[in-house]
Amino acid sequence: MWYYEKKLEYPANVSRTDMAMAKYLFAQYGGPDSELSAAVRYLTQRYTMPIPQAKAVLTDIGTEELAHWEIIGTLIYKLTDGATPEQLRRAGMGDHYAQHDNAPYPHDAAGVPWTAAYIQATGDPIADLHEDLAAEQKARTAYEHLINLTDDAGVIATLSFLREREVVHFQRFGETLMLVREYMNNKHIF
Repeated sequence: MWYYEKKLEYPANVSRTDMAMAKYLFAQYGGPDSELSAAVRYLTQRYTMPIPQAKAVLTDIGTEELAHWEIIGTLIYKLTDGATPEQLRRAGMGDHYAQHDNAPYPHDAAGVPWTAAYIQATGDPIADLHEDLAAEQKARTAYEHLINLTDDAGVIATLSFLREREVVHFQRFGETLMLVREYMNNKHIF
């Protein structure tokens, strides 16, 4: 069971319509290093983690990534709200409009649809946690690139919050990796 508080984890404020920025944000909505990819990856990998603490961390971070996906979707929607089909076409989003109107749809900034091929779950907790560490660093980098592409203070604040959460997730996965290694290096006698 879930308790859902009807507010974003961080406000998604925008000062104006900006279709170009909305297009760029799709990198974090449906790209290989997106919030969606992270959520699905972690919520899948948690099943084969050998200790309860690792399962809990992957569950906690995976569900938080879904909240981040909601924030990115809200930013995209607000940045395109009220845009005409012609404005979207000029911004390179005509193909998106043709299929989805103003609705966020999981694809990357180039319009490539999200695919489960973006994620991995090997069943090897050490390999999976290393992938998770790399995923958080790639997401942090993506947020830094996105921040460089806008001058909207609200968008920058929201993206900065999300960037900092990637840093925290990286730290939590590092701690989890140490716990899993310790567990796997101990002899288990039953």
